[in-house]
Formats: sequence, structure tokens, C-alpha cells
Amino acid sequence: MKGTQDPIQRILGIGWRLHGDGRAPRPGAAVMPDERLSWPRTVGLGAQHVVAMFGATFVFPVVMGLDPNLAIMMSGIATVVFLLVVQGKIPSYLGTSASFVGAVAAIRAAGGSSATVTGAILVAGLVLAAVGLLVHFAGPGLVNKAFPPVVAGAVVLLIGLNLAPVVADIYWPQDQWTALATMGVVIAAGVLLRGFWSRLAVLVGLVFGYVLSWVLDQTLGQITAPGPTGEVTSHLRVQLGAVADADWFGLPTMHAPSFSTSAILLVLPGVIALLAENTGHFKAVSEMTGKDLDPVLGRGILGDGLGTVVSSVVGGAPTTTYAENIGVMAATRVYSTAAYWMAAAAALVFGLCPKFGALVAATPGAVLGGITVVLYGMIGLLGAKIWIRAGVDFSDPVNLVPIAAGSVLGIGGVTLQVTDTFSVSGIALGTLVTLVGYHALAAIRGPGRTAGTKAAERTAGPDAAPQDAVSGPAAPESATPEPVTAEPVTAEPVAPEPVAPRTAAPQTVTAKTAVR
Repeated sequence: MKGTQDPIQRILGIGWRLHGDGRAPRPGAAVMPDERLSWPRTVGLGAQHVVAMFGATFVFPVVMGLDPNLAIMMSGIATVVFLLVVQGKIPSYLGTSASFVGAVAAIRAAGGSSATVTGAILVAGLVLAAVGLLVHFAGPGLVNKAFPPVVAGAVVLLIGLNLAPVVADIYWPQDQWTALATMGVVIAAGVLLRGFWSRLAVLVGLVFGYVLSWVLDQTLGQITAPGPTGEVTSHLRVQLGAVADADWFGLPTMHAPSFSTSAILLVLPGVIALLAENTGHFKAVSEMTGKDLDPVLGRGILGDGLGTVVSSVVGGAPTTTYAENIGVMAATRVYSTAAYWMAAAAALVFGLCPKFGALVAATPGAVLGGITVVLYGMIGLLGAKIWIRAGVDFSDPVNLVPIAAGSVLGIGGVTLQVTDTFSVSGIALGTLVTLVGYHALAAIRGPGRTAGTKAAERTAGPDAAPQDAVSGPAAPESATPEPVTAEPVTAEPVAPEPVAPRTAAPQTVTAKTAVR
């Protein structure tokens, strides 16, 4: 029997109607966000969403030096916050974002603590939430104007490739052969596994590397190599002392954030990646459900920003919407937000097991090296994917010159010392040069010629309709321009076939940003 929503349920987005007989989507139909299957089936779907998001959600906190248990628990709470903000109109799970990994590595390299890291992330979350409010009232076209594909792609590129020294200098030297073997397994799993299972390539690689390290400890004994600090010592690859001492049940370790201007400037470019990531995800969900989500785009960005704020205020990792879970929805045709409530509840339970968190935190650095060498490269190349899908014309100097300069500054970790106590470097400097340089040069040149027109004219032919600079065929003058979208940088090795609807709209530019 179908239920009806009272006003409170409608505001909270929790009044779900039963779809058909509750067993499966009706032939040719899908379970909409405000519908659900039977509760046992809904719980099972929630479990699938937990599996889909789990690998990246606990790997990225480990890479950033944050508590994975707390990250898992707060991802559940952040998801609840998101669902309440969007009033149940956008089905999505908020897992750990990869968009800040490079900035966090830079903060750590400069001696920053976990409190400094989470304080900077908290400010970034507030900025993202403010942008969400602005988009809600000004309209989604604002995102397209501020971050055209040429700029968004450059930022995503340098976010990923700026991380290369982390692998080369910190992780890989700890045990190069284990790192190489782990990398090989991640690559093989990402390419050879199919569909949903390809999304577990990172998790497969982590488990393989963990077990391999333990086996090597038992057979070959200690290794003499650098540790996380670079000091060369003889030690076991897997150190499980903290796992034995951890409790089975209890709250994760929390801490209050602290704030540093230099650290905040390092993480702010990640907001651009999250904007692209969120917009791309929402467009993908819109295509799958047949629902226009532009009216709630601002709410979605606001919800993601608030989720990051709620997580970081207690010392948790940044959050973002996840492509992994969009893939689950595409495969099952079940878009019910009730399943996400079940997934959030499961994440809370996992977060309350400190022994699990200690086991994850004991992951050898070499294993992280084998995983991150793939993940970081994928993040960077997904920035290039934005350019390719947008048809960005790099023969146009307005596109080429500022992006070239900003990319080298960001990837190379160049530092600009502004005063004795204030400097801008790496991702922050590269983003600043890219964003300001592109818009300034475009404004100076004037509206007479749009960046990217040459490439569009060359590929279109003499009889084709005029092309927009970066997003495809020109729309009628009365049409509302669609926002630039980007696929998330949740950082899974292979995007599954079920998410193909992301490219269905001809004017929507999609690419992977942030995240994760």
C-alpha cells in the first residue's frame, strides 16, 4: 500500500511511497527518489552502497593522515545532512573527497598538524556551502561562467599531478617491490574486472598489498628501509600492535580544528574541483531519473559543503558525492533515498569499531604508494579529459598560455614569497595564475571571439552550425545555458559502463574530478 507524505515528511524528504509490490522495479520503470522497495530489500541496497563507497572512503583518510574510523562514521552523518538539505530530491552518498589530498600533503610537508589540516578543510567547506547558496539564488549558469572547462580541467590536472612527489619521496622508498606489485594488481583489477567490480580495484589492491606485506614479514623478516619520516630503520612492514590494543566498540578519536592562513590558501583550490564534481554527479543523476535537478543544484552544493563542515569540525575528512554509488543506481535502477539512509546507518556502525580503524591505519606505506601512484595519475588525467570532451582549443593563446604557466607552477610546487610570513605555493599558486590569467586575458580580448572557436570550426565543417567555445553546439538565444559539469575525483581506476548517461546531454561537459 502506498503511503502519503505529510508536510514534515515532505520537508525532510523521508516520506517514501512503496514502488509496485516492493520486490523490484516494474518493467521499464525505475524506483524514484521518493519511492522505496520493501524494507529488507532497501537495507540490502544500502549495504551495496556501503561496499561501493567503502574503499575510497577509508583509503583517502589514511593517505591524508586522518582517522579512517572517524571518516567512515562522519561520512554517514554527512550523508544524512546532505539528504536533509536537498529534501530527498538528489539520491547520493557523501564519502571522503580526494580533492584536498595534494593540499594536505603540502600542509604536512610544512609541519602542519591534523588540527591545521581539518581547520583548513572546514573553511573550504564553508566556502563551498556559500557558493551553493549563491548558485541557489543566482542560478546554475554561474558555475559555467566562473569555471569554464579550460580552467576546471587545469585545476583538476594540477591537483592530481602535484601529488607525484608524495609517491616518489615518501611511500615508494619504504618497500619498492611491494609498492610495484600493489600497483600492478590495482591496474590489472581496474582494467580486467568488469562493471561494479572494477570499482573495487583500489580495495583489491589494498588487501593484496596488506597480505603480501604480512607474508613477507613472516618469511623474510624485517626490512631495512625508510619509514614515513624518511629515517632508515629495521622494522616489520605490518605493525599490528595498535590493532591489538584497540577496543571493539567506542567513539573514534576526535580533535578540534585550528586555523592557518597559509594552510587555508592551499586547500581552497579544491573547492573548484568539488564544484565540478558535484555538478557532474547531479547531471548524471538527472539523466538517469529523468528529473530536472537544476532547481536543486545549489542545495546539493550547499549540502556537500555543510557535510564537509560537520565532518571537519570534529577532526574528520572532507566529503563529496560519490560516482561509485551513482554506478550502483545505474545498475539497479533504484534511486530511492531510503537506501542511502540505510547506507548512512551502516557507516555509523562501522565508525564505532576502533579496532577496524586501527587495522586500516596499519596499512604499510609501500602499499599506499602502489595505490596512490595510480590514483594520483588518474586524478590528473581526468583533468585532461575535461579538455578533450569540451573540445578546448589550445591553439588559442588565451587557453594555452595561462594554463601552461599555472600548471607548471602547481605541479612543480613553486612558491611565491609575498611577505616574510606569507607565501603562496603549489596548487594554490597554480590555480590563482590559471583562474586570474584566463579571465583577465579573455576580458581584455573582448567578447568578439570566444576561446575554442577555431577548434570548433575546424571539426564542424563549413555547413555546420556555430559552435560554442567549450561546450558544443550553440543553443537558441532563448535557451538557458547549461552549467559545466565534471565527473568526480573520487579516484576510482575505471569508470563503469552504467554511468554512461552522464554524457547524454550534448551541451554537458563531463569529466572526473574530486574528491573524489
